[in-house]
Amino acid sequence: MAESKRDYYEVLGVAKGASDDEIKKAYRQLAKKYHPDMNPGNKEAEAKFKEASEAYAILSDQDKRRQYDQFGHAAFEQGGGTGGFDFNMGDMGDIFGDIFGDLFGGGRRQRTSNGPMKGANLRTGIRITFEEAVFGTEKELELNLKDPCERCHGTGAKPGTTVESCKKCGGTGQTTVTQQSLFGMVRRVQACSDCGGTGKIIREKCPDCYGSGFITKKKKIQVSVPAGIDDGQSIRIREKGEPGVNGGERGDLLVEVAVSSHPIFQREGFDIYSSAPLPFTTAALGGDVRISTVDGDVLYTVKPGTQTDTKVRLRGKGVPSLRNSQVRGDHYVNLIVQVPTKLTNEQKELVKKLDDLLNGRTPEHEESGTKERKRFFKK
Repeated sequence: MAESKRDYYEVLGVAKGASDDEIKKAYRQLAKKYHPDMNPGNKEAEAKFKEASEAYAILSDQDKRRQYDQFGHAAFEQGGGTGGFDFNMGDMGDIFGDIFGDLFGGGRRQRTSNGPMKGANLRTGIRITFEEAVFGTEKELELNLKDPCERCHGTGAKPGTTVESCKKCGGTGQTTVTQQSLFGMVRRVQACSDCGGTGKIIREKCPDCYGSGFITKKKKIQVSVPAGIDDGQSIRIREKGEPGVNGGERGDLLVEVAVSSHPIFQREGFDIYSSAPLPFTTAALGGDVRISTVDGDVLYTVKPGTQTDTKVRLRGKGVPSLRNSQVRGDHYVNLIVQVPTKLTNEQKELVKKLDDLLNGRTPEHEESGTKERKRFFKK
């Protein structure tokens, strides 16, 4: 029933005056979201995909869109409006081909699989110290990498023989199969099973590389670790990955960096955090306290009466920025007042005298207080 159908513009989430590009973009998003291959067994997603596909089939066609704007859904019912339009999901092949390329056999976005292709990226890792992460360093890696075979010059064929063009795919590396699907007959382009998508057949393989065209060799790679790199970040070394196919460039080498923890320093972004002991006397009287930084020890002057957990900021003593090594973060230090745990009798007497002076107690007051305590306990 036409009344049960939602407005096509509403289905795609576009205005009635939307351009062709806006309609295509809206449908692309919905199709990718609700495509049955992405939602296997989900009937609700399947229904939404059909609904969006039907809306796009009408609104992407100028004639059908004009009919729909004038007569609504009735334009495509038998006997309605302009004679009707029998919607068939099998008609969607060209639309899907335009949007999804090879998935539905659209010819305009196909590529030849035996054309030049960049090689795959390789991944490895290194571990560095906290200081090496701050200031940068040089590391050497030893990896097994593929190089073109010197005997066959990368062809994969035994010297003196030739590489033949695949007869099954005609040298394109691709074959097209037609299948019955939920939406009718669709075409799918796939790699040729005979040549593996290369478009070439090697009858006699090179004895050194066994037809691959490459030999694995152990190589040393220099890795420049930039100042300021953080744990988990990667360094990309161009064209040190897998070799390309059919003349394509090599892939890249991605080196993931693991930074060892530090016994004193912690890092947050480009700032460094640590704690430093503050002698009891220095906290009371003020003076210089020695603080460890990644640049070495520095003296910081504290004010008299500095309390424990006081935080100080050392500007420019943090981690360099990856974009500009001349710009550095800061170092934040939490000062912890150290109270002595072992005192000699003489030291205890001095501390007691200091306590008496700070609290305004005199010998006379002490004697009076002793007598008062004795009278209290006699009661």
